[in-house]
Amino acid sequence: MGRAFEFRRARKEKRWDWMAKTFTRIGKDIAMAVKQGGPDPETNPRLRTLIQNAKTNNMPKDRVEAAIKRASSKDENDYEEVVYEGYGPYGVAILVETATDNPTRTVANVRMYFTRGGGSLGKTGSLDFIFTRKGVFRFDANGLDREELELELIDHGLDEIEEEEGEFVVYTPYTEFARMQSFLEEKGIGVKSAELKRIPNSSVELTQEQEDEIMELIEKFEQDDDVQAVYHNVS
Repeated sequence: MGRAFEFRRARKEKRWDWMAKTFTRIGKDIAMAVKQGGPDPETNPRLRTLIQNAKTNNMPKDRVEAAIKRASSKDENDYEEVVYEGYGPYGVAILVETATDNPTRTVANVRMYFTRGGGSLGKTGSLDFIFTRKGVFRFDANGLDREELELELIDHGLDEIEEEEGEFVVYTPYTEFARMQSFLEEKGIGVKSAELKRIPNSSVELTQEQEDEIMELIEKFEQDDDVQAVYHNVS
């Protein structure tokens, strides 16, 4: 059928894999949010945010509703959020966020990926000086005055605001996430996504060959079903 067909098929398969992984990750986040705050998004801010994130990632509505329904069942497994920290080759810091119903299995897999990739699993808190946990909000910049908005957001925990491709990206300290979320909702701003992310405070410069090696290791982590997010400090 030709190279063009093979290329298109490979690209579609890669996108399908990404969507499947993304939907699974969001489904776990929804399950944990429901267990902690109940199935009603009106009274559960975390669930409300995740439903919006699901829409942004084109997750079908019926899958979102099914995830909420399953999480409301007593038979549904409880997921535990566990963070693993370590170093890959060339002194690259790697932080792995997981949601697991079997921590023994998860830590064994994470340790294996580090070891086989030429790195090592560290102790909890060993990367606290490298990564800072922040809230990250994205919304359409159209019709909003940046200076005026920035002045308003400062009173609600704003750390930094950037503009990327017609969107505002707002950063807040981890402790101010809920306050910023509430203010944006009250102001009627349609937030496209709201997440807690680990932002590196320092970075490591690598050659292209070294970076490719690190990215291969990162991909191993990301392919694991228990892994929710992976952060690193490669510049």
